[in-house]
Amino acid sequence: MTNEVAHDLSPFIKTYKDGRVERLLGTSTVPPSTPQIGVQSKDVVISQEPPISARLYLPKSATNSTDKLPLLIYFHGGGFCVESAFSPTYHNYLNSLVSEANVVAVSVEYRLAPEHPLPAAYDDSWDAVKWVASHFDGNGFEDWLNHYADCHRVFFAGDSAGANIAHNLASKLGSEGLDGVKLFGLVLIHPYFWGTEPVGGELTTPEATREFMAGMWRFVHPSTSGSDDLLINPCKDPKLAELGCEKV
Repeated sequence: MTNEVAHDLSPFIKTYKDGRVERLLGTSTVPPSTPQIGVQSKDVVISQEPPISARLYLPKSATNSTDKLPLLIYFHGGGFCVESAFSPTYHNYLNSLVSEANVVAVSVEYRLAPEHPLPAAYDDSWDAVKWVASHFDGNGFEDWLNHYADCHRVFFAGDSAGANIAHNLASKLGSEGLDGVKLFGLVLIHPYFWGTEPVGGELTTPEATREFMAGMWRFVHPSTSGSDDLLINPCKDPKLAELGCEKV
């Protein structure tokens, strides 16, 4: 074992020349919640290989109504390399969001870089969306989605890297389509977008911070073409207007 650092992306992650990966935050997890808080949740396996799972959230109102509720598919943040759908941060947030917005939610657990560099997170998240779509005729694997989710009112949402994933999946949906999926809206919270040309608030961002943001992208996506890769710079995407949703 050696303590020679290969990549230091504090406060997120460090990697060492012997191959060790040290995540500096976002490693704790919590179990699903009981219905007493007004929102019930449970974990489901979407795929064994690759390993993809999700935490499902159901508001108390769902079981007391004859109408199905909007469906939110959420992608957590963390620079593609830390955090989890099962972390206290995202579990508490989804509980609050589901309760206040009165929606059914699927919070996706995708594989992380550097062990699984991009596009793994995009591929896993798309597989999760396809799994959700398999319930649109009411005959899927998961009863909560069959009985309570309105498949004609679907929203993608995420923060930071998760917002990047949500955007790119909406773009993929727009170009490729997915039977049964009606993406009504896209919610982007502090999306991890970047580019070689600073715009807006980036104009006053310190050079070291700009280098960190660009370096993080190269770290999680070693085969990238750079900061103007369409996956991280939507302004360069000629098909930006073809997002597969009605509202952003």
